[in-house]
Amino acid sequence: MCGTKNPLQSAVNVVEHIHSAVTKAKNRTPAGVESAKAVAEELKVDMKYVDLIIQFIGASGLPKMDVVGWGDPYFRAELDHKILFTSSVQPNTASPVWNEVWKVKNVPNTACLQVIVRDKDNGAPIDDYIGKFETTVSPGAKEAEIEGAILKRKRGTFWLKIESSPSSDDAQLHPYLFDGPIRYSRHSSPTAGAFTNLQDSRLYSTWKIYLKGIPIFFGDRVQHWNRSYKAAQTIFQGPTSIPVRAAIQAGHHMLYARTISNGFGTITSPDDVFDLLQGGSLRSGTDNSRSYTHRVKPAVYTYIISSEDESFRFSETGAAFFVDFASKHALHSNCAESVRYSGEFHPRPAGGWENFSDDIPDREAGWELVIDNNSGTYSPDPSVLPDLKALLEFNFPGFKVVALNHDDPELKRSTDACREYALTKRGVKENELQPHATVGEETLWHRASSKKPKVLAAAMIHP
Repeated sequence: MCGTKNPLQSAVNVVEHIHSAVTKAKNRTPAGVESAKAVAEELKVDMKYVDLIIQFIGASGLPKMDVVGWGDPYFRAELDHKILFTSSVQPNTASPVWNEVWKVKNVPNTACLQVIVRDKDNGAPIDDYIGKFETTVSPGAKEAEIEGAILKRKRGTFWLKIESSPSSDDAQLHPYLFDGPIRYSRHSSPTAGAFTNLQDSRLYSTWKIYLKGIPIFFGDRVQHWNRSYKAAQTIFQGPTSIPVRAAIQAGHHMLYARTISNGFGTITSPDDVFDLLQGGSLRSGTDNSRSYTHRVKPAVYTYIISSEDESFRFSETGAAFFVDFASKHALHSNCAESVRYSGEFHPRPAGGWENFSDDIPDREAGWELVIDNNSGTYSPDPSVLPDLKALLEFNFPGFKVVALNHDDPELKRSTDACREYALTKRGVKENELQPHATVGEETLWHRASSKKPKVLAAAMIHP
C-alpha cells in the first residue's frame, strides 16, 4: 500500500480484504457457489471514491544543486499514474514555498500520491533529480521525507495538506477528474532575441492552460491526424517523416519547457481571461504611439487541446517561430497522433471589431471568443463544436463562446475584421499577421534541428 512502511502488513491487509469479499460473495450466491463475478462486485462495493483538495505547501532542506546559488526547484505529482500536476519553478532557494492547490474528483481512497522534486537547469537538456516521496490520500497535514536516488538518503522535507470528502458524482464514469484550479503558464520562445523587427513580445510566447471537466464534455472522443492531408503525411507517415517529427518535437520541447522566466497564474474570473488576452505594440514617436498593453489585443491564435494532459495550448498565428513548420498544430501537440480538438480562435467585442471603438473601455464592451476547427492536420469533426463551446464557457467565466465551422462565412468576416482592426487601429504590421522572418534571422526550426538529439533525449527521459 502507498506510504506503508511495513510491506508484510500491507500484503496481509490485501489478503484479508480479498478473503472478506469472497466470503460475502459465497453467502449471497446459490448453494454457496463461488462466483468470480460476485467477488468482483463485492470488491467494487468495498471501494470508496473521494474528492480531494491537495495543497502543496512547500519544502525545506533541499540540497545545493548549482555552483552559484541554491537551485530552482519544482515538482511533479501523480495520482496512481492516472493524472499529473506540475508546479511552478521557484528560483534560487533551498526552501521553496508553492502554496499551489490541486483538486481531483472521484479518486479511490486507496490511491497513491507520488511526488518527484527536480531542479530546473536551463543550461542542460535534463533537469537534475533531487528526490521523491509517496503518501496515501488520507486527509490531514503531512510531512514527508524526500528520498534521494542513492541509498534513499534524505534530501529534504516536503509539506502538504489533503482534504477529502465522499464523491458526489458517478465516480466510475469519470474517475480521476481534474476539477481545478484552472492554471496557466506563459512560455517565451527561445528565438525571441532573433526577431528584433517585431516589437510585440506576445508574438514570442506560447500558453498552456489546464482545463477542467474535459471528459464530461468530450467523453473519450479524440481527433486523429488527417491521413488525407499532405502536410500531416510528411509528419506521421513513412520513414522520411522521422527526421521531420524529431525536429518538431525538439521545437515543442524548447517552446514549452518550464523555466524560472515562465509566467504562472490561475483563472477564477473574467478579469483573469482579460489579462491573458491583453497585449499590443508600443509605437513611440509615430501616429500610433499609444500603448495597448492593457487592452484586449485583436489577434488570431492557433490552438490544440491535448489528449495527453488535457491542456489548452496556443500562440498567436502570426508568431515568427512558426516559419518553416509544416504544421502549427503538430508543433503545439508535440506530434501527437491525436488531440481532443484543434483550430484557431480570436477574441471580439460584442457586435464585432468592425463596430468597436477604442473609446469604449474593454470592461464595458462585453466579449466573445470565436473558436473554430480550422486545422488540416487533425481535421476536427464539426459535430463536436457545440461541446467545445460548452467546455470553454465552463472554464472561461464571463466570456460568451461562438463556435464556428472552418468554412462558415461568419467566421471569415469576424477573422478579417479582427485583423483589419489590428492593422488600422493598433499599428500592427502586415508581416506580423502571418509567420515571417527576414534573411539571416534564426528560426525555431533551425535551432530545433541543430539541437534535436540532446533536446529529444531530455524529452524522452523527462517530458
